[in-house]
Amino acid sequence: MKKITKSVAILALLTSGSLAFAQNIKNIPEVKNSDDKALIVKADHQELEAKKKAAEEKAKLPKPYDPKADAEKDIEKMIAQAKKEGKNVMIQAGGNWCIWCLRFNQYVQTTPELKKLVDDNYVYYHLNYSPDNKNEKVFTEYGNPGDKFGYPVFIVLDQNGKMIHVQQSDVLEEGKGYSLEKVKEFFKTWTTKS
Repeated sequence: MKKITKSVAILALLTSGSLAFAQNIKNIPEVKNSDDKALIVKADHQELEAKKKAAEEKAKLPKPYDPKADAEKDIEKMIAQAKKEGKNVMIQAGGNWCIWCLRFNQYVQTTPELKKLVDDNYVYYHLNYSPDNKNEKVFTEYGNPGDKFGYPVFIVLDQNGKMIHVQQSDVLEEGKGYSLEKVKEFFKTWTTKS
């Protein structure tokens, strides 16, 4: 008798679950005509095109991040160089997987005004964050700013290696790139002369 009661209870549960599922299916909007289908296909096509263009752009951009680099040693060298040259250290954290990281690098390298500002005032380092090398020890030392702000994220060190600023990058963006005025202001603000 207990076996029959359990079976009935399980059957009742399954039936009520099926009814609830069937009611939820009724709430899904129905594609009524070919125009609706065309909109869905068009949206999917636009998304695919955007992804394709981004992949093509990423393939063309220089890849400044080195997953095999020893970031700890490299940053120590950068600090020594900065001290000798009277500059601060600008660390751009990110990876070759990050299109915004690559765009920023390209923007600075190909905009003479920004390149001069950086070269005159900073020792610049690309700190890799990728599945190949997350540089966890280094990122922990700087408070894991990528976890908070995403990538790229900028870490500014003084000539003694003391972290003096962390800058999120989205406030520097403009459209699908970066604002000249905002980037210039950011770089000017954290020089040794400011």
